Amino acid sequence: MTHTQSASPLSADARRPAGSRGSDASASEARVVPGRIERMRAERRASGEASFFYREVACNADAVKVMPGEYFVHSEDLVITTTLGSCIAACLWDRQAAVGGINRYMLPGDGASDDGGGYGSCAMELLINALIKRGATRRTIEAKVFGGAALISGNGALNVGQRNTSFVLDYLRTEEIPLVSQDVLGPYPRKVCFFPKTGRAMVRRLPPAQREAAIALDQDARRRASASSAGSIDLF
Repeated sequence: MTHTQSASPLSADARRPAGSRGSDASASEARVVPGRIERMRAERRASGEASFFYREVACNADAVKVMPGEYFVHSEDLVITTTLGSCIAACLWDRQAAVGGINRYMLPGDGASDDGGGYGSCAMELLINALIKRGATRRTIEAKVFGGAALISGNGALNVGQRNTSFVLDYLRTEEIPLVSQDVLGPYPRKVCFFPKTGRAMVRRLPPAQREAAIALDQDARRRASASSAGSIDLF
């Protein structure tokens, strides 16, 4: 798993191949706490908040996985993960409050109110509001952005990944949220691990063998998003 750096474009270290070593998260960033996963599973979750808790083997840590249209915010020493195709994951962190979170949206724009987390504008506001509830402020939030791959080619395929990427970069500029790191676009899916206690993010570009699975997940997620926005402007 490769580390992102506080620079753009990516550093040489961030371009290491997918199989390279690098999952060296320290116990101060993420660890296994006996009973924590069970406790978090039992807690009530807001609409759109991720709820798939598990043990991440790569980091030997308690983890939560963010699925399409979801978000998650926390300040403990756990890891938040997601796997991306054309979706974008924005990792936001407040250095003063030491709290961070991820969203994962499927399409740019506003979308429908009943599935807003799948669309860029609502996904960003949900994440920012959740951070503010935990002590963050808009003026002290910084961002790392991942995803936006072009997995599906052909004359009839618009580049959703490119549009998703453009949206989040424009959004961050408009809201004056500093972008400190990114790994976006290109033909490959990615796995992202984000440590909300320290704000560190790690990204791994997945091998071709996992491409078909990422495409299938992307297509299913976009079908669900399109179905929920019946009557709205067609983003395809």
